[in-house]
Amino acid sequence: MHRARSAVLTNDEIVEVRAAQRTFEGAYVRTALSQFSFALVVLKIFTAEFYSIGALFAIYGTGVLIIGLFRRSQGNRQFFSEVGEDGVHRPKFRTSGNAVVVLTALSVAAYVCLIGLTLTLQT
Repeated sequence: MHRARSAVLTNDEIVEVRAAQRTFEGAYVRTALSQFSFALVVLKIFTAEFYSIGALFAIYGTGVLIIGLFRRSQGNRQFFSEVGEDGVHRPKFRTSGNAVVVLTALSVAAYVCLIGLTLTLQT
């Protein structure tokens, strides 16, 4: 938290950061809830052959929720100041690229598994 306190932000910038954080947190939670809901629909409506697909969506929803929590913890460390080689303090901003990369990898893995599970249903 010391980095978050070292950034000097105006009130308008703080409001913008909080709004962006609420928006992204809500997006991750809504996505996870929709995946859980779809998994429940698959598990309740379809036959036993589709249980693996329902489990996949439940696991994917759990992964999205964990990534959302990770992004929230990283959001507190996005703004900090760093001393340059010339000794001047400069404000810095770190993007949420790590969370995006992990979510992309999780999504690609889930879709590959979904394709594999769908192909095994045909045989």
